[in-house]
Amino acid sequence: MVEPQRTAPDPLGQAAGPGAVGTADPRSAAATTLQVLRHLDTGPRGLTDDEAAARLARAGENTLPARHDASWLRLVVRGVRDPFTAVLLCLGLVSAAVFAWGTACVILLLVAVSCVLRASGEHRADRSMAGLRELVATTSTVLRRADEATAPAAREIPVADLVPGDIVRLGAGDLVPADVRLLRADGLTVHQAALTGESAPVAKSAADAPHPDGAVGFDQPQLCFQGSSVVSGSATAVVVATGAHTRLAAAEGQVARPREPSAFEQSVNGISWILIRFMLLTPPLVLMAGAALRGRGLETLPFAVAVAVGLTPEMLPVVVTTCLTRGAALLARTHGVIVKRLPALHNLGAVDMLCLDKTGTLTQDRPVVERGLDADGRTDPDVLRWAAVNAWWTLHLADLPAPDALDEAVLDAADEAGLMAYEGVAALPFDSVRRLSTAVVRTPHRLGTHTLVVKGAVEAVLERCALPDEERERLADLADRTARAGLRVLAVATAERPARARDYTPADERGLTFRGLVTFHDALAPTAADALAAFAGKGVGVKVLTGDHPGTAARACRDLGIPLGPDAVVTADRLDGLTDAELTALARRTTVFARCTPEHKARVGAALRAGGHTVGFLGDGVNDLPALRAADVGIAPRDAADVTRESADVVLAEKDLTAIGHAIDAGRHSGGNVAGYLRITLSSNLGNVIAMLAAGLLMPFLPMLPAQVLVQNLCFDTVQLAFAYDRPHPSVLRRPTVLSPREVLRFITGFGILNAFADLATFAVLALSLHGPGTGDDEAIFHSGWFTENLLTQALVMVLLRTGRRLVAERALGPVGWAATGLAVIGIALPPSPLGPVLGLATLPVAYYLLLAVVLAFYATALIRARGRYERSLADRGIRC
Repeated sequence: MVEPQRTAPDPLGQAAGPGAVGTADPRSAAATTLQVLRHLDTGPRGLTDDEAAARLARAGENTLPARHDASWLRLVVRGVRDPFTAVLLCLGLVSAAVFAWGTACVILLLVAVSCVLRASGEHRADRSMAGLRELVATTSTVLRRADEATAPAAREIPVADLVPGDIVRLGAGDLVPADVRLLRADGLTVHQAALTGESAPVAKSAADAPHPDGAVGFDQPQLCFQGSSVVSGSATAVVVATGAHTRLAAAEGQVARPREPSAFEQSVNGISWILIRFMLLTPPLVLMAGAALRGRGLETLPFAVAVAVGLTPEMLPVVVTTCLTRGAALLARTHGVIVKRLPALHNLGAVDMLCLDKTGTLTQDRPVVERGLDADGRTDPDVLRWAAVNAWWTLHLADLPAPDALDEAVLDAADEAGLMAYEGVAALPFDSVRRLSTAVVRTPHRLGTHTLVVKGAVEAVLERCALPDEERERLADLADRTARAGLRVLAVATAERPARARDYTPADERGLTFRGLVTFHDALAPTAADALAAFAGKGVGVKVLTGDHPGTAARACRDLGIPLGPDAVVTADRLDGLTDAELTALARRTTVFARCTPEHKARVGAALRAGGHTVGFLGDGVNDLPALRAADVGIAPRDAADVTRESADVVLAEKDLTAIGHAIDAGRHSGGNVAGYLRITLSSNLGNVIAMLAAGLLMPFLPMLPAQVLVQNLCFDTVQLAFAYDRPHPSVLRRPTVLSPREVLRFITGFGILNAFADLATFAVLALSLHGPGTGDDEAIFHSGWFTENLLTQALVMVLLRTGRRLVAERALGPVGWAATGLAVIGIALPPSPLGPVLGLATLPVAYYLLLAVVLAFYATALIRARGRYERSLADRGIRC
């Protein structure tokens, strides 16, 4: 064989490197073998030792990029960068500085727990990248020459020494050492489960013609990728990419790259910054007001710190962790769903757009016969019978280990008794060059005659049939229209030949009689239709991102009841020319993205997030890693590739959409409790802070002692744990649970001011009606009255402002109701108890309780009316609460 002329000046040969002037990308399906060899400046005889050494020096070793994992200490320190954690840390240190040791210990313990949980999640993500390196071979068989005049010789070299342009040999059991383009293949099948998640081996061939179905990415038959393994056959291939330029290295780069903040993290950060602004303003305001109006100096510092701590939802990490842990444990126990990162459960509750593949998710990983069609497009069972004869005898006479998926579907649909009437003589198995298979049989009552039964790709069968050109074009158009309807198509033809003893060859596949077409559709996943209907009822949209034919994907969607508009199906090549903003607009109205590469899937996920959606992505191969990382929550089945499963946030026992529905429900359950906790706690705390600031300016003494503020906060914080055990109203499960900082601010401001009015009304009652005989009594009674009122109003808020609750719908108190009752009892019983004097509290007169009951009644009425107005305003703006 004559070695092609070498024209490229740069021998690096990496897929995106220089030196490819006028030549095609070697990993492109459109590139011919000759173009690839020219691009890489190589030939079938391989490289010389000097050329290989020069390329190795320029391209670097064929190893995955070096990694430097962060230490545990560094990961823990990173956790402090979270704004809420940083605020808690500062408040803990300030509390320690003013000798509030109890508060300081609690806050610092919460900070430590938060940092350790965050560090363990990041450490697990680092560990998952190590799994990629186990997919790389250690040695490879390569053709090398000592010099130009020496004949090539096969030698075993370390994989690290491979360079682009090397000619390698592959055999059964070998790991593919780099990204390679096949030059020759003999019965080659490759296991790509580590890359694509597909369990079945994939047939590969060295044909220059692009795959008839327009395969992309890992599906290209002429390419094999690092990380896959050879199941059967042998091949000779040229290395097209090594080291950091392989697809496997690109996948590792996606795992190593820091993830964009998820919806949950963005929401918590937004709320945290709102709190930070309030807390930064509160102590200076208290100090300045005390100094200006009452002549107090630094003696008000402990009170100012106590007020700032009172604004902080100290139990947020505990409530969130408890809510999510309980939800995750319930999912694992009842549905086999493992939540690997607790915040992912909240993200699931917020998901309003789910991206998934077609095969194995909407459909089973097997085709089903639709029907047999004659040459006029009418149903004809004889066509299916001939196809079954071909499948049966090809399987038995060609020593195939098992039928392929289409043959298995044909045999499942055939009448087995009818097959036994034929006697097999010979078989020519399918190969990727002929794209058809032939079985030679003896037909009953036809002595001295053999029947050739041919089945395969429509174009390959038609060109071997004895047909006029017009008829051949008509049949090709019939097959094309059938394929566009979302069906796979095989053609069937027969020929009669005189019986003979000598072997049959592909040359006998001529002058055939066209019998018809066999059509197939993908078997639908048994639970997919019900799961998709449930998603629609939950407000979750679905985007199908698949490498399959657009017609096939659209057919599956229609069969499952997914509505498809006029512009709902696009092929991924349309995305390449779009900006991010244009893609965001397109993704909003598109349901099916066909012919997707891994990069396309990641771009679509990012575009949906940019459009305001919370995105979940279900994937199972290394090729899905970019999209998993781009989504708010990555989901993988248990049998996914190891590195994909490790990188996912949620792991399913089965690739079943119903399980995702259960996970979404659990996320909304937990998210509803967290949202209720935040709204109630922050509005109540804000009201108390406003009232304390106002009272501090008007009273000649502190409105509440620092110890009393901290005890009040401790009581409220303790009962707030009940939110983690609450059962939200069913309406919460019918919508995504999104923590919008703007809506939270609007809620806590409105209801916080209402709470402050109730506090100030109580202040007026105390100031005007309940004076004792002396200042000391006035001060103690004021502190006691306000302490009691604060806990009672907080108990009312817990009951009346629970997310999605209606009082008339309540038949039992539930955890929050019992906790609120306990809080009210503490508020009434603590001042007259033996602990009261220790905290500076005194017994209140009976008249105070009567007047307080009136204030609380007005406050409860105002809360219910304000809640109704708030919900109506949300409904007017199209927001459900």
